[in-house]
Amino acid sequence: MWKALLALQVAAGQVLQVSLPDGQARVLVETTGVAPDGIVMDAGIVYWTTMGAPIQDPDTPGEGGQDFSRRNGGLHALDMDSGTQWDVVPPGTIITGKQLTSDRAGTLYWADREGHRISRVRTDGSDLTDLVVTPADTGIMGECVGVAVDAGAGHLYWTQKGPPKGGQGQILRAGLQLPAGETAESRTDVEVLWSGLPEPIDPHLEGDRLYWTDRGAPPSGNTLNRAHVPSAGTPSETPEILANGFDEAIGLAVDSEAGLAYVSDLGGHLYAVPLPDGPVAEAVSCRIITLGPLTGLTGFG
Repeated sequence: MWKALLALQVAAGQVLQVSLPDGQARVLVETTGVAPDGIVMDAGIVYWTTMGAPIQDPDTPGEGGQDFSRRNGGLHALDMDSGTQWDVVPPGTIITGKQLTSDRAGTLYWADREGHRISRVRTDGSDLTDLVVTPADTGIMGECVGVAVDAGAGHLYWTQKGPPKGGQGQILRAGLQLPAGETAESRTDVEVLWSGLPEPIDPHLEGDRLYWTDRGAPPSGNTLNRAHVPSAGTPSETPEILANGFDEAIGLAVDSEAGLAYVSDLGGHLYAVPLPDGPVAEAVSCRIITLGPLTGLTGFG
């Protein structure tokens, strides 16, 4: 079972370390870069993405008026032992770094929202590769947000949330390797597993189930969901809602040994959600701490 969580404070630009189960928090990284979004720990190194500084439309206050299309996102790292901090890829490589994951074998995967792509790189910064690139003319419908990998089965999963509260979100799957003779822009092995979702964000694969947060409109949005991963060519089952009532749910970390999922939201709350073995009788959520607007989340023991 995990002893702590790492949570990203998006407005403050910090990494917080939250001890479990008491919820005591301390600042692990004072300055992450602008608008951190995805985080993962691998072999004692903490990695996180940043969205970069947006251009704010003065006539549209808040998140809706933010333009993140400048190429100023990033992928960063911290050695927990030495305290050394560095950039994994050079500045200007990423447009808008979103959710991040690792295959636990030295490769990082992330979604680049305004970049319309899913990319990967070795933890030493080598072998930067685009795995999925959606057409620019698809606009917000082609923006990639969350990512999960199944290295054993050779599968990549990602979310495209669509317009805010739009009910047009999708979860997709493709191979971890590009089909022979194809490119990230033209690959033919992409499957749409779920569509018409409120606004799916952060997926997490645990066994034969995919879990994900959704920040869309209630009753199906602002939820934690799960469903069995379908075999190729078979219909997807209707997702179960495990918890609801979040305030713009974003980050997700699943501790299967403890039987808990942790969810963070932009309202600044961190939740622990018990994971039932069988079908869900009633969606629940349990807030454990309030920390300020939160995005990415990961756990370690």
